[in-house]
Amino acid sequence: MPATLAIAFQPRKTPVQSRSEATVDAILQATLQVLVNVGKEKLTTTLVAQRAGVSVGTLYQYFPNKSALLQATLRRHMDHVIAAVEDTCKSERNRSIFDQATALIDTYLDAKLNDVNNSASLYAIATDVDGMRIARNVGNRAHRSTTALFSTAAERLTCKPELITTMVLCCITGVTRRLLEDKPTQKLLPAIREQLLDMVHAYLKTCTR
Repeated sequence: MPATLAIAFQPRKTPVQSRSEATVDAILQATLQVLVNVGKEKLTTTLVAQRAGVSVGTLYQYFPNKSALLQATLRRHMDHVIAAVEDTCKSERNRSIFDQATALIDTYLDAKLNDVNNSASLYAIATDVDGMRIARNVGNRAHRSTTALFSTAAERLTCKPELITTMVLCCITGVTRRLLEDKPTQKLLPAIREQLLDMVHAYLKTCTR
């Protein structure tokens, strides 16, 4: 990424006190709310500041422009997703790989699709705020954590954990990405989860003895 573009996305300062952290949290929550309500084209720093209950000057203390604001909102969402995945990978060690995969799917779907509108709105801005780089970093972390998880599976594996991880994560992220593009109703999500579980479990049967 060009240096000038990287600078455009960088926050002006990092909050170091609880009050500052609360202000930034309010600003990022407001950014997501405005994004969902009016879309990325109509979103302005003024609208976000009004929604957050802060002055525009206060907002600019932390975020120099709209792009930096949107990227920070996307990054916070992705940090939440990967933190949930990593926690699951730690808690599910030494269990059956089928249980591990189920827990991983449930965690990922809950983190990404608990509010479809929020996630879909963030997905829509990803290409505008260097989202591919963020997603790549998160993906690498997810791959490492999941590989470490599958390495502890109770079953004897006939494939390398790294390969199993690649296939399982591709299934999960591929389905999730399509859902964010189509924005299905919440009522459809339980059936989609069951279909995803069937697909992943069928694959895992070919990888175990």
